[in-house]
Amino acid sequence: MLSPLAVRPEYSRRGIGSALVRHGLEICAERAVPLVFLEGDPAYYSRFGFTPGRDRGSGNPSLRISDAAFQVVALPQYEPWMTGTLVYAEPFWRHDAVGLREPGTQ
Repeated sequence: MLSPLAVRPEYSRRGIGSALVRHGLEICAERAVPLVFLEGDPAYYSRFGFTPGRDRGSGNPSLRISDAAFQVVALPQYEPWMTGTLVYAEPFWRHDAVGLREPGTQ
């Protein structure tokens, strides 16, 4: 899971977010991770090869995540039989780091 990932607004549009995504994907590929998931804007993340999770046979882990925002990219270790529903580790839920938040919350 590559998200949540963010850059402070005063540092945006400097390539920091793109560098973070690329570096994260490089680390995952080095560690033989087959698929990398995230929640995010398809218009932004598609440039890195992310596509909707359902297109790879991956089930959305929460109703709090829109189908468009639930995305995945396949890395070299990926094999077509690797399908199913993503299950978040407990710390994601404990820290409310899954899906949409109530307006005005972090």
